[in-house]
Amino acid sequence: MKSQSIRHMVIFCLKHAEGSPAAEQFLEDGRAQLTSIPGVTRFEVLRQVSPKNDYDYGFSMDFADAAAYEAYNAHPVHTAFVSERWEKEVTRFLEIDFQTLPARV
Repeated sequence: MKSQSIRHMVIFCLKHAEGSPAAEQFLEDGRAQLTSIPGVTRFEVLRQVSPKNDYDYGFSMDFADAAAYEAYNAHPVHTAFVSERWEKEVTRFLEIDFQTLPARV
């Protein structure tokens, strides 16, 4: 059976004002640090625009399989970003992990 890719997404709010230099720096630091981790592909920094929820930003990234995702979660760059930045600057978040469902023919 072929291993399935994982799309990891997190939507969040920061303690910094939306669009502020501090918020923009957090987003850019997240991009720079998290994309340096092996296995991270298609990383995107997102700004929420729908009135249907009240989160401000998102990170989205893909992993080839569960092993790559697990390695990312345990990677020292990720754990340092979480403890040094995320836990101090993110006020709330929602994490979502998806696998693509195969088409039924």
